[in-house]
Amino acid sequence: MAEVKLLGGAVSPFVYRVIWALKLKGVPFEFVEVDVFSNEKSALLLKYNPVHKKIPVLVHGGKPVCDSTVILEYIEEKWPYNRLLPSDPYDRALARFWIKFGEDKGVAVWRMFHSNRDQESRMKAILEMLQTIEEHGLREKKIFHGDKIGLLDIAFGSMLYWLQILEDIVGVKLFDPHKFPGLNAWFEIFKKAPVIEENLPDQDRISLFFKCRREKWLTSA
Repeated sequence: MAEVKLLGGAVSPFVYRVIWALKLKGVPFEFVEVDVFSNEKSALLLKYNPVHKKIPVLVHGGKPVCDSTVILEYIEEKWPYNRLLPSDPYDRALARFWIKFGEDKGVAVWRMFHSNRDQESRMKAILEMLQTIEEHGLREKKIFHGDKIGLLDIAFGSMLYWLQILEDIVGVKLFDPHKFPGLNAWFEIFKKAPVIEENLPDQDRISLFFKCRREKWLTSA
């Protein structure tokens, strides 16, 4: 097997999407931590992602693949065992639809965190997103992929894991288990899946990092 490296940061939800996918596939890889917030970008990052200069970057056999969603699709196609997308074309299209929905609507989570401006409208957007997933995304399944963790679970799981940490930092509570019982039940199942539970990020490290980042953003705003 060609060498697999993952360039990323231990506080990034997009990096953890890739980590979980590789772990679920059983693909061995080397994790190379890259500080994208430094004024001096890593030479390795500039080499493998000169266009956006962002993480994550998957390097397989010396060839880079960038953007977490693209990387997840690449992993699914390159290592087709332990499928992370449904085999049925319609169900696969549906999974991709909801992944895209989460990517588009999840932007409000980061906007809420970056600034105190328009907080009410941003929190409303997050609540609407969660309600839509609660009502239309679960389809009465314990997890989105049916009976095992898939790419859609990974995408939503990363968003909700970080959302709860950012809620504590900002001082709000949006992902309320009483308002979103189905989504909360799914999230608990997701976190307790063996591969996910064994590879959850350090909440304290993430919280400390983003507290410092938020203070800098608010000071410079």
